[in-house]
Amino acid sequence: MTMTAQAQLDAAVLQEGDAATGRLERLFSRLFLGLVYPQIWEDPVVDMAALEISPQDNLVCIASGSCNLLSYLAAGPASVTGVDLSPAHVALGRLKLAAAQALPDHAAFYQFFGRADMEANRALYERYIRDHLDPETRAFWDGRRLLRRRISVFQTGFYRHGLLGRFLGAVHLVARLGQVDFAPLLAARSLAEQQAFFDQKIAPLFDMRLVRLLAGFRASLFGLGIPPAQYDKLAADGGGDVLPVLRERVRKLMCDFPIRENYFAWQAFGRCYDPAPDASLPPYLQAQNFAALRRNAARGRLVNRSLTDLLAAESAGAKQGFVLLDAQDWMNDAQLNALWQEITRTASPGARVIFRTGGAANILPGRVHAKILDRWQYDAEGSARGTEADRSAIYGGFHLYRFQG
Repeated sequence: MTMTAQAQLDAAVLQEGDAATGRLERLFSRLFLGLVYPQIWEDPVVDMAALEISPQDNLVCIASGSCNLLSYLAAGPASVTGVDLSPAHVALGRLKLAAAQALPDHAAFYQFFGRADMEANRALYERYIRDHLDPETRAFWDGRRLLRRRISVFQTGFYRHGLLGRFLGAVHLVARLGQVDFAPLLAARSLAEQQAFFDQKIAPLFDMRLVRLLAGFRASLFGLGIPPAQYDKLAADGGGDVLPVLRERVRKLMCDFPIRENYFAWQAFGRCYDPAPDASLPPYLQAQNFAALRRNAARGRLVNRSLTDLLAAESAGAKQGFVLLDAQDWMNDAQLNALWQEITRTASPGARVIFRTGGAANILPGRVHAKILDRWQYDAEGSARGTEADRSAIYGGFHLYRFQG
């Protein structure tokens, strides 16, 4: 029997813990039924370097906002299958795939998903995209929420919506209370200027009583898609206090990469993409990749189910790349072993697995059975490169495994 979306989320999130944690997990599970990430918060450029995508590769990924799935398609693999437990994320990914094939040119595609705040986007949807959607996805975007059709979010500033968009709005509110204006950061032309902005304007915010109070609540990071189990891992990296970990992640986001080259920083602190002609953008939105994306979009598909369930229906040795995002941080040992058993069964020799962790440490040794994990080689050098290069800066570690067969 097919599980409902809510039942799948409950199975993924609910762990055996105390009553208070259980209540928070149930709340998080229900929030995840809606849109969480209007933009994925993992760097696809880092992913693609680690995956070494070839035309023969069949990839599977957790989709989130689907910036990753569409970016991989632009690299020309044989197929990319995305899964997500949020029906809203699946609807978003299918919308992007249909738009890549149906919109007349890159300018229209960028207007819809890059700007995502123009009244004319409704006409683009009605004229070009709507009739290319499957009935379920069309019903989602034509449906109403708070008296407006869901598709209207692309007229009013899509990246201000969803759980992450509202969380970033709250961050900007706290910044205003601290009299911080992010405009000088977005105009910075050197890493030294960015570091000075952080030291003078942002570091003092972490000493505010309000910020310290809010950071102490495990539900405070739900807007980042961080459930209680992952919050606890972050806090453990800070000696039991999540605040120093958050401070360092914000510092890395602001200071370790030129602001003109980091669209994650623009989304966090400008709440949009840089409007300059040579702006940093996700690979799928870049003009030079649009022809390849349009050509390969039909090789992508999205389904509303867990990755473990999807792989259980795949043939042995059928996959060459697996993208797990940070989902394993949510899992107990039984769930981890069930997932890796299916990954190992469906992996071809040389297949790659990539994932992120909230904390710095690789969480698999000692938890995934040795008889499974010993068939994989951990690429320490590639993992370190990915951790350093990931412009989103929100995770403690990027990890890469290669299948030995």
